[in-house]
Amino acid sequence: MRIAMWSGPRNLSTAMMYSFGNRADVHVVDEPFYGPYLRLTGLAHPMADEIMASRPESADEVQQSLIGPIPDGRPHAYHKHMCQHMIPGVPRDFMADCVNVFLLRHPARVVASFSKGYENPTAADIGFAAQSELYDHVVSLGLTPYVIDSADIRTDPEGKLRALCDAIGLSFDPAMLAWPAGGHAQDGVWAPHWYASVHRSTGFAGPEGPLPDLDGAAADLAREAMPHYEKMRAHGLI
Repeated sequence: MRIAMWSGPRNLSTAMMYSFGNRADVHVVDEPFYGPYLRLTGLAHPMADEIMASRPESADEVQQSLIGPIPDGRPHAYHKHMCQHMIPGVPRDFMADCVNVFLLRHPARVVASFSKGYENPTAADIGFAAQSELYDHVVSLGLTPYVIDSADIRTDPEGKLRALCDAIGLSFDPAMLAWPAGGHAQDGVWAPHWYASVHRSTGFAGPEGPLPDLDGAAADLAREAMPHYEKMRAHGLI
C-alpha cells in the first residue's frame, strides 16, 4: 500500500510521518516534490539552495520513485506531501496508485504557526485551496479520499489512528503512538528550520488551546482559507 498524505504546512504532518515511520513495515518519504517545486517557482524559501541540492530529481523522476519498488522490501510506503507543491509541471498520475488522505488543521492555527518561520505568507503558501482541489481530483479518479483533522488526532491519538488505519485497510500498530526524539532518518534537509519542536517530541502533543488571535493580513489570510477548510470537514472526517 502507498499512502499519500496531503496537507499544508504546520498541519501535524511531520508528527504523522514519524508515527507511520515508527512502524517496521512502512517506508516514509518527506515532501518528495519540494526540490522540483522550488526550481519551478524560484521562491526564496528558507534553505532553498540546500533543498534543491538535496532533491535534484525532476518532478517526473520523483513520480517514478513514488510508484517504483518500495525501499528495503517494505510492504507499505507513506508519502508526506505538501498540497502547495502540486503546481503545473508536477505530475499527478501517481495519485491513482495511492490511498489519498487529507490532513486538516484550522486556518488560524496554520497561519499563526507558519508565519513564525516564513514572512508574509500568501494563500498559495498555506495550501488550503490546493488541498481542496486535490480532493476533487481524487474524486474525479473514482477513488475514495479520506479526511482527518489534526485536532482530532491530538485529542485521541490511538482512537483516531485506529480509525484511520481501519478506513484505509491497514492494520493498526501501537508503535504509531510514540517515536524516538531527535528526528527521523528520512527527514528533509530543511528539518533544522521547521522541525525543532517535533524533534523534541516522542509522541503526539495534547489538545490545543483557544484559537490564536489574528489581525491584519494574517486574519485576512485565515479568513480566505476558511471555506476550503469547512468544505473538507463537511466531506466527512475519519
